[in-house]
Amino acid sequence: MKKRLFLMAAVCVMALSACGGGSNTASSAAGSSAEGSPQSGESAATLGEWAPTSTVSIVVPAGAGGNTDLSARVFAQYAKKLSGTDFVVVNANGAAGSVAANQVKSAKGDGLTVLYGHNLVNVANVSGITDYNYTAFKLGPTFAKDPAQGLYVNAEKYKTLDEFIAAAKAAPGQLKACTEVGAYTYYELLQFEKLAGIDLDLVDVGSNADKITAMLSGQVDLMPGAYINTKDYIEAGQFICIGVPTEKRYDLIKDIPTLKEQGIDMVYPDCDFSFYFPADTPDEVIKWYENIVQEMQKDSECIEAIANVQMMPYYLSAEDSLKNDEEYYQIFKTVADSVEK
Repeated sequence: MKKRLFLMAAVCVMALSACGGGSNTASSAAGSSAEGSPQSGESAATLGEWAPTSTVSIVVPAGAGGNTDLSARVFAQYAKKLSGTDFVVVNANGAAGSVAANQVKSAKGDGLTVLYGHNLVNVANVSGITDYNYTAFKLGPTFAKDPAQGLYVNAEKYKTLDEFIAAAKAAPGQLKACTEVGAYTYYELLQFEKLAGIDLDLVDVGSNADKITAMLSGQVDLMPGAYINTKDYIEAGQFICIGVPTEKRYDLIKDIPTLKEQGIDMVYPDCDFSFYFPADTPDEVIKWYENIVQEMQKDSECIEAIANVQMMPYYLSAEDSLKNDEEYYQIFKTVADSVEK
């Protein structure tokens, strides 16, 4: 059965790259390296018959500073470089991504409002937060990939996966792990518990910045997280990643062992960042976004910018993105069924 999460009181505020709350915030994402005059009309025309007629809003289900927000800003920056159109990132955090998803689902299918993220629509549906999944949208291309989120511990408390599991078995239900009901990491932790043979106390401490703070203070014992949010703490010797639930090691995190190679046979879906459009969006709009993403992946500056936010360039067409979402949705349903019985 599902585990209930309790909201922990926020601890001291730290100078971190904070993720926002439930309110919407919008900001321009055109950076200096990609600013300047747009490409010629001839170059812009190669993107397709359709083109944005005004500013495009990229709605992300997260606050500022995390992998979703930062990669969206890379896209916005280089989309302006290629098209001359302004793109703004709108942070709409809350309810396991459904705040952002609802905004786009009810928007006009004119290509000017688009949802950007990974897995959020499907996990929210599996967990019962929403009554719709990816089929409520028209899928666009995939832009970037982040490996499935690793499991991090405070280096002062644990050093290895085996040490953490032993501590959890010695104190059933007492070690705390942070997540949110219906979030991508929620089912990741439930699956980890089952395969490791442990019972954790799953708690909601708030934003990514709040999770980091809770980890540093010792209020929580385990945190699933994106590498971009934890890299500095690993390098400072404050955090240790005890494993990632991937099939193999990625070059991005080649020094971090997988759970599989340590005896936990767990592979969890990667974070493939795609665009989701209102269901009535015309095909020519989708084609334009496919073309501009393909052009970006030929741009060495854009590829470097993606790498700088600790992610990997990763293109899938709209058709292949749809197949990918179909596959991931079934995986999440299978995981949910296996851990909640």
